[in-house]
Amino acid sequence: MNAEIERLPEAIACLGEFPVPVPESTDEALQIGHDLWRQSCEHVQSGSPDDRTLYWQRLVASHSVSSPDVLAAFEATSRNHKVRFETNADMNVLVTGFDPFHLDANIDQSNPSGIIALSLDGSVRQLGSRRAEIRAMIMPVRFQDFDEGLIERAIGPLLVDIDLLITVSMGREAFDLERFPGRRRSSEKPDNRRQYCGGTPIAPVVPPGIDGPEFVEFSLPVEVMQAVSGDYGIRDNRRVVTREKGEIKAARLDDLQDQTAVQGSGGGYLSNEISYRAIRLMQQTNRQIPVGHIHTPGLKGYDLETLTRIRDQAVDMIDAAVASLEPPQN
Repeated sequence: MNAEIERLPEAIACLGEFPVPVPESTDEALQIGHDLWRQSCEHVQSGSPDDRTLYWQRLVASHSVSSPDVLAAFEATSRNHKVRFETNADMNVLVTGFDPFHLDANIDQSNPSGIIALSLDGSVRQLGSRRAEIRAMIMPVRFQDFDEGLIERAIGPLLVDIDLLITVSMGREAFDLERFPGRRRSSEKPDNRRQYCGGTPIAPVVPPGIDGPEFVEFSLPVEVMQAVSGDYGIRDNRRVVTREKGEIKAARLDDLQDQTAVQGSGGGYLSNEISYRAIRLMQQTNRQIPVGHIHTPGLKGYDLETLTRIRDQAVDMIDAAVASLEPPQN
C-alpha cells in the first residue's frame, strides 16, 4: 500500500471537521488545487506558520481521485507548479520548498522550507529603489516525480523570466548554502512513499533525466547572505563525498575534476538533486542568474517558536540576496 495513504486516517483526524473538496474533473482539480494553495498562503501570511494543513488537505482530497489526469492537475496547482509573475516588478524571484520529509513515520512533521515558500508566495518587496515579486512552489518528497521530469517542467519555463532562483529544504543544525551539488543519488533513506532511490554510498546512481558533470557550483551571493543576523549560523558548505577520495572540502570546482560524486554538498537525496537540476537548467539557457540551495536548520515534529525563527532568518537571507542583484539588463 502507498505509505502516504496509510496515514490517511491520521491526516483526517488532524484536520478535524475541516471540509476537503474532492475534484471530479480536470477543471475542478485546477481550481480546487489553486484555492487550496492560496488559502494556505493566506493562513501562513496572516501569522500562523504551519505547512502541515496543506499536506493533510491534499492527502485527503487526492485519496478519492480516481483519474490520473485529475490527480495530476490537482497536485500541480495545490503545489503552485503553474507559477505566473503578475506585477511587472523590477525583479522576479522564484523560491521552492518541500513537503515534510518522512510523513510515513510522523504525520505531525513540519518542514521549514514549506513555511518559507508559503510565507513568500505572491509578495512584492521594496528593496532599495527596486521592487521584487516573489513566487514560490512546494515539491513532493518522491523520487518518481523527479524521475518523470517534474523539476524541468515546473522550473524550466520560468527561467526566461526570473532573476534569482533559490531552492530550500530542511537540513542540519544551521543554515547551509550548498556550494557543490552532485550528480548522483546515494541516500539509503526512503521517500514519502517508502520508495528508495536505487543508489547507495558504495554504488551511487545517476537519476533519469540528468545530463552533466559530476559536480556543479551554485551562484548565490554568499557573502551578503552570510552577513544576515539571526539565531543560526550560515555556512558556505563545500563538503562533498567522492568515490575516489571520500569526504573532502573543496575550495573550488576545479578541485572536483576527475572525481565521481557520491554526495554533493547537499547530500545524496532530493535536496541535492533539485539544486543540481536547477543549476543545470540555468546553464542550458542563455541567461546567467544566481541559482542555489539553502538547507535550513532541522527540527522534529512541529515547533512554532523554532519555525518562526528559522523562517524569519531565511526570509532576511533571501531579501539580502535579492537586494544584491544588479539591475536587470533591458
